[in-house]
Amino acid sequence: MPLALGEPAPWFTAPTPSNPEFVFDTVAGRYVLMVFLPSEPDAAGEALRALAAQRSRFDDETMSAFVVVRDPATAATAQDMRGLRWFLDTDGAVSRLYGALGADGVEAPMWLLLDPTLRTIGRVRIANAQMIFDHLARLRPVADHAGVPLNAPVLTAPRIFEPELCQRLIALHQADGGRFTGVMRDVGDRTVAVMDELKKRRDVLVESQALQADLRERLERRLFPMMHRALGFSVTHIERYVVSCYDAADGAVFHAHRDSTTLGTAHRKFACSINLNDGFEGGDLRFPEFGPRTYRPPLGGAVVFSCALLHEATRVTAGRRYAFLPFFYDEAGAEVLAAYRARVADIAEPAA
Repeated sequence: MPLALGEPAPWFTAPTPSNPEFVFDTVAGRYVLMVFLPSEPDAAGEALRALAAQRSRFDDETMSAFVVVRDPATAATAQDMRGLRWFLDTDGAVSRLYGALGADGVEAPMWLLLDPTLRTIGRVRIANAQMIFDHLARLRPVADHAGVPLNAPVLTAPRIFEPELCQRLIALHQADGGRFTGVMRDVGDRTVAVMDELKKRRDVLVESQALQADLRERLERRLFPMMHRALGFSVTHIERYVVSCYDAADGAVFHAHRDSTTLGTAHRKFACSINLNDGFEGGDLRFPEFGPRTYRPPLGGAVVFSCALLHEATRVTAGRRYAFLPFFYDEAGAEVLAAYRARVADIAEPAA
């Protein structure tokens, strides 16, 4: 069914001319205009000319446009550019997902406008381009798209790690130096780490069982009760004991992403960021779906948020930011993880 006012747009991954696996949900944080082209060439050409006349609106900061094209000939000549990209939907999967193509093959080409949380503002038939462009001219600034101030649904909890423990973790990282780590991607039925410009930071794993126990004791006594009270969630599992360094000398950053969208990370429920030092510039958390405001926990304090939220760690521009960055999940998440591991174990390894 076509999307109605306020309904969330379905997420998908599809090829564009410049990216074979464009993850659509990562574009949240700006207005998004989608046009589902008809197969009839004249009507499609008219829609594209109307879009070209509005080209200056699409800057990738306040607004992006996406053309969903099913015609192979048009797809073959499409080129991505700043603010305007083409989803090559030659099998019709994206069009069917959005109600622009019925199971019986009947088309419903349209313009679809989404807000910065990727929820529907409005849609019109493909011939009514001027209606949608008139609406674009009346849109509020991105930061004020809801008409009221927005705050990301995060928990900030001070005094989780005492300064001495923070220094122990920083010393651990400095003694090792850390290494650059990748991001998680699904490759077939497996989730693997790949190096990507999305992320640049140096990580060190806490391998000492005694130090892990000290960290777990602080979390269980100081943070988990607050999570239960504020978020209604009872943590039973901690994933990874990792100390990270975002160094300005590395241009360290972690661009907008979600932490639970792959097969091997679907069990994660909440992410936690505990700052181990201060005196650096940049390196704050931002949640694009909820505006430009940034969030920084105090030294030794935590910011906790759902792994499903789009978030970024902004670039560190001076100094170094050290942080402890675990994930939390519960028994239901443990079952999801166990099922994934069982599926992966059943996949036959290729013969040598």
